[in-house]
Amino acid sequence: MKINVVNGKLDEKEIEAYVKYLGEKFPDKEIAELTLKVDGDFVDMNYTFYNNVPFERIRRITGYLVGTLDRFNDGKRAEERDRVKHDVVMSTL
Repeated sequence: MKINVVNGKLDEKEIEAYVKYLGEKFPDKEIAELTLKVDGDFVDMNYTFYNNVPFERIRRITGYLVGTLDRFNDGKRAEERDRVKHDVVMSTL
């Protein structure tokens, strides 16, 4: 985790308290970066998380929702391999 302190100084114990607070508030997330901006007696926290959300890609192939092709027979695998894949064109008007 990267920690930045801006506009002042904080001791290690106070920084650890902010990290602990975020860990308790977001127990399922891992902090990538934490910026602590000192403003007199106040401290603003700006934080970002790692994107470590596990997901499985689900595709719709010939009417079936599948994650992997390992259970397809040879005919279905050939059908998937031979299908036409379309490109998406973005316009910047």
